[in-house]
Amino acid sequence: MLRCEWANSSDDYRAYHDNEWGKPIRSDQALFERLSLESFQSGLSWITVLRKRDSFREVFRGFDPLLVADFDEADIQRLLADARIIRHRGKIESCINNARVLREKWEQSGESWLTSTLADFAPAESDLVAQGFTRPPVELSQLPASTKETVSLAKALKAEGMRFLGPTTLYAALQATGFVHDHVLSCHLFTKSGF
Repeated sequence: MLRCEWANSSDDYRAYHDNEWGKPIRSDQALFERLSLESFQSGLSWITVLRKRDSFREVFRGFDPLLVADFDEADIQRLLADARIIRHRGKIESCINNARVLREKWEQSGESWLTSTLADFAPAESDLVAQGFTRPPVELSQLPASTKETVSLAKALKAEGMRFLGPTTLYAALQATGFVHDHVLSCHLFTKSGF
């Protein structure tokens, strides 16, 4: 079975690619989890996060933003001491901060604020073509690491108070959650309906 190249290096990647990556997620809580995990991945391999995901879910209370928003210094110390996750103070603090921002945005705009914001900034296929990216992608080298839209999205989220979500992290999140369709042409999950 042909897959996107990156998915062939391990059973974990194959399962993630075939069952999750690129499938639409349109729940703010699920998107909060994905953005948080992408943030923890920054500077590391995704396989590291993927293999620790169950532990992340446990210690971050299912990534329920309302619960994470109430974490305090004792929780930060608990997380920093937990070898089952990535123990990076800045990433832990930004996850808690982002949950607080999301809670505030939910109070102001409703519980689909994050979904709507990501959808508003997701690049359309025509935007990607205009930026010189091959559509549909034939190989991984034809995929962007970031786009002008994710640069704008990073600025917008930062203006709202969110942290540790740069243009590259955000593009990876948009790919993973089906806001952009980046399965390569030869992949068994490629569909023309994605374009």
